[in-house]
Amino acid sequence: MESSGIGIWGVPLAILAGAIRVSTPFIFVSLGESITERSGRINLGLEGTLVFGAMTAYAVAVLTGSPWLGVLAAMGTGAVFGLVHGWICKWPKVNDIAIGIAMMQFGLGLAFFLGKPFIKPAAPHLPSIPLGLWSGVPQIQAALNINVLFMIGAVLAFALLWAFRNTRLGLILRVVGDSTDAARAMGIDPDRVRLIATAAGGALAAIGGAYLSLYYPGSWNEGISSGQGLMAVALVIFARWNPVGCFFAALLFGGAGALGPALQSVGVTQGYYLFYAAPYVLTLAILIATSSPTRSLAGAPGALSLTK
Repeated sequence: MESSGIGIWGVPLAILAGAIRVSTPFIFVSLGESITERSGRINLGLEGTLVFGAMTAYAVAVLTGSPWLGVLAAMGTGAVFGLVHGWICKWPKVNDIAIGIAMMQFGLGLAFFLGKPFIKPAAPHLPSIPLGLWSGVPQIQAALNINVLFMIGAVLAFALLWAFRNTRLGLILRVVGDSTDAARAMGIDPDRVRLIATAAGGALAAIGGAYLSLYYPGSWNEGISSGQGLMAVALVIFARWNPVGCFFAALLFGGAGALGPALQSVGVTQGYYLFYAAPYVLTLAILIATSSPTRSLAGAPGALSLTK
């Protein structure tokens, strides 16, 4: 089969390939935020964590020659950001949203300041697995050239769903997220659980940043995120705090983000750029559809609110 014979399948294959590439940061940030929000806390600072993780991973990969050390370093910085956010938010009447925005700006500013020396140097990329070698069609090979982190994210989504439902740690997290008073009555320290959950969420979000700088697009610059950390919060709401739902919702967002490049790849030269806004339009539509002053969202943790 020749590549020229791909015909009408060109756009779906391009969208599939793009969805897999674009969705991976969404997967890790949304899974991290689902852990945090399951504990009854919201973290809008993950955009800053994502960008700082991208910078850290790229810098460490440049200095050491190992992209995996870069990923580990990003996880460490993400956990630190989460710990700082969680520690501040444990105090009475502290606004989670305000602290999240402050941490986002802090992470962005620190990443831009520390990352300037690493804009030009080239870092080694994360590996991918060529699952399309059985085909002689370049489009199929590209669509099935899957990064290792995407596979890890898929496995992690199902593992988290199982852990939430079947483990003691998952039970503790759900109890704390549903009722602070019930958790205290059971002898559980809600502040400690939320602190750990926020740190874990930050570590996962930073992996998404490492993917951006070390695989796709595979470079470090100050505009690398384009708001993906904030969009992932809407994605968690859309998925109803279900990790597997987050995975498939991330694929949906990734497919929306791949529309513009897919149309361009098959020769559409006019208007394709409008589809680059599809993820942002989808985010806005989800927020509008899920907003209601009179009813709560199905599946929302009971203790999830603006203040603790």
